[in-house]
Amino acid sequence: MSSMLTHAIRNLSASSAWATRLFARSLSCSSQLQAAAVQPKSKKTLTKSGVKNIVVVEGVRIPFLQSGTSYTDLMPHDLARAALHVPRDVVDYIVYGTVIQEVKTSNVAREAALGAGFSDKTPAHTVTMACISSNQAMTTGVGMIAAGQCDVVVAGGVELMSDVPIRHSRKMRKTMLTLNRAKTLGQKLSLISKIRPDYFAPELPAVAEFSTSETMGHSADRLAAAFAISRLEQDEYALRSHTLAKKAQDGGLLLDVVPFKVPGKDTVTKDNGVRPSSMEQMGKLKPAFVKPYGTVTAANSSFLTDGASAILLMSEEKALAMGYKPKAYLRDFVYVSQDPKDQLLLGPTYATPKVLEKAGLTMADIDVFEFHEAFAGQILANLKAMDSDWFAQNYMGRKSKVGAPPLEKFNNWGGSLSLGHPFGATGCRLVITAAHRLKKEGGQYGLVAACAAGGQGHAMIVELYPQ
Repeated sequence: MSSMLTHAIRNLSASSAWATRLFARSLSCSSQLQAAAVQPKSKKTLTKSGVKNIVVVEGVRIPFLQSGTSYTDLMPHDLARAALHVPRDVVDYIVYGTVIQEVKTSNVAREAALGAGFSDKTPAHTVTMACISSNQAMTTGVGMIAAGQCDVVVAGGVELMSDVPIRHSRKMRKTMLTLNRAKTLGQKLSLISKIRPDYFAPELPAVAEFSTSETMGHSADRLAAAFAISRLEQDEYALRSHTLAKKAQDGGLLLDVVPFKVPGKDTVTKDNGVRPSSMEQMGKLKPAFVKPYGTVTAANSSFLTDGASAILLMSEEKALAMGYKPKAYLRDFVYVSQDPKDQLLLGPTYATPKVLEKAGLTMADIDVFEFHEAFAGQILANLKAMDSDWFAQNYMGRKSKVGAPPLEKFNNWGGSLSLGHPFGATGCRLVITAAHRLKKEGGQYGLVAACAAGGQGHAMIVELYPQ
């Protein structure tokens, strides 16, 4: 493997410092994983005749940080370009996902690419699909490669919750735009005279559904109540997430994290939201959304997070020709939509059986599960829904349940509750974590699933590349 990567380095432009760091890091990561890897079980491959194999060559992310900390003075494209630890000269296309867009850099993929030193001849575009935006970026890249339009695509995601757009009220915006078109002093004075004090009230951003005007926290509280998930269960699950994340962080398992030298500040090397507490301390927190009887608190919810991630995708043929050793195949995937109010966060429940059926697999075939944790109540509600024949029959049109993932295979290196959830960047983290876990734990198939605002969801099968 070392000789193949060395050969690949020689064939890249000598000026590509990003590429050199990627390959050096790839060697280091591979050796660390290989040392402790368990031999994978022998299962059938999901390769299909006449269908191009798409592989993950590498995946990285800058540390995910709580908003208002070290990234607070940056812009989204600064984070996105910092995650572009990929060889610039071979990339055909770049796709990034984001949710809350900075209006000055609405196509953040393009701005990040230019800032990272990519050729101005490399096209880039940005997608948005709430919390599964980078999932959409990845599958967009998969489609482009499968269609023969590209051989090498970078897919990623970014979110900067430390600085979100705050607008004037609609009344003020309308007045200002009309004022800009006024031609005479009289017309301008007439418009100015109509401005009232309430025009100056700003429109603050809210993590709320446009169609229901309800925050996701309220939806999580209602979902937890509907599935009889107690405050104790939610706190226990949140503590599990932080404990496992801390163990993975201390054990050097989070190999996708790359250091980021923040301009004017220190180098950030790890996620800063991983904070195992105690059930006693967590129990002291008051409900955050439904007061005073709600069960969702700051301790059992994912926090507002800044971060960026990126994955290097190639056709298998191209990767091998360049001397790469891929990490995993990206196989079947599905997107789902359901009721955006009562079932806003049940995307994994609806997507999981569909992607399994599409791939010809069962739950028993999956060795590694990586599910997005928006709230502890949300993730536990999904597990209960997946394990309910009644729910499957009455809401999903299925004869029987798909079954819940066993916890011993589930989010074993922490999840969004502990590692953080920069909306647009989480999907890439899930996929590369699944690939790394498959190698270390000796599995072959991983299942990645996530919910998203708007009542949507995504699921994908990740297959370990032959070792």
